[in-house]
Amino acid sequence: KECEYLGKVLRSPVRPLVAILGGAKVSDKVAVIDNLLNTVDVLLVGGAMAYTFLQAAGVAVGASLVEADRLDSARHLLDQAARSGKRLLLPVDHRASTSPKGDAPVQTVGQAIPAGLLGVDIGPDTERAFAAEVATARTVFWNGPMGIFEIPAFSHGTMAMVDALVGSGALTVVGGGDSVAAVVQSGKADKISHISTGGGAALEFLEGRTLPGLAALDA
Repeated sequence: KECEYLGKVLRSPVRPLVAILGGAKVSDKVAVIDNLLNTVDVLLVGGAMAYTFLQAAGVAVGASLVEADRLDSARHLLDQAARSGKRLLLPVDHRASTSPKGDAPVQTVGQAIPAGLLGVDIGPDTERAFAAEVATARTVFWNGPMGIFEIPAFSHGTMAMVDALVGSGALTVVGGGDSVAAVVQSGKADKISHISTGGGAALEFLEGRTLPGLAALDA
C-alpha cells in the first residue's frame, strides 16, 4: 500500500499535484524537494524550514530558527523551481512570539518577521493561500507540520491543512510522524486516502532512492 500510494505521488499523479512540506529542518528535505520539483505542480513550504527559505530569499525572519549552513541549498532549490516553472510558495504571513514554549503572547505579522520575534506557525493569510492551492489539487502529498503544533496556540496552520486535505476531494497522502500525529489528533484520519507509516524510508522513496527491501522483492 505504501508503494502504491507513494508511487502515485511520485510516478503517476492525477494532476494537479500539490505537495506540502513543513517541519523544522531543510536538511531533512533537500533531496526530497529536489526530486519532487520534477513531479509537482505546486510546492507549499511551511513550518520552521520556511524561515531558511525566506532568509535565503532576502526576507527578514527575526529570531526564527534558520539553518545557516543550508541557505545555499535553499537558494538552489528556489532557483531550480523558478527555472523549471514550478510554483514554490512560501508563507506570506506568520504567527510569531518571543518564546517557542507558548508562554508569551502570539501576534500575526507579515512576511518579514520583526527583530526579537520568532515564527511559530504560518499566519491566516498563508492558511487561506495554501488551502486554495489544495482545493484545486487532484493529488496532495503532505509531510511536516506548519508550526509547533503540539502547543495549541501554534497549531492553527497545521489543523487548517488537515481541513484543507479533508475538504479537497483529492487523493491525499500524509507522511511523517508529526503530520500523522496532527491528523490523528484532529479526529479526521479516516478521511485521508493514505497515512504513511514509512517514516524515513518513505522520504528516501520520494528522494528517488532504491530501497534494499523493495529491490529484493523485485528481484
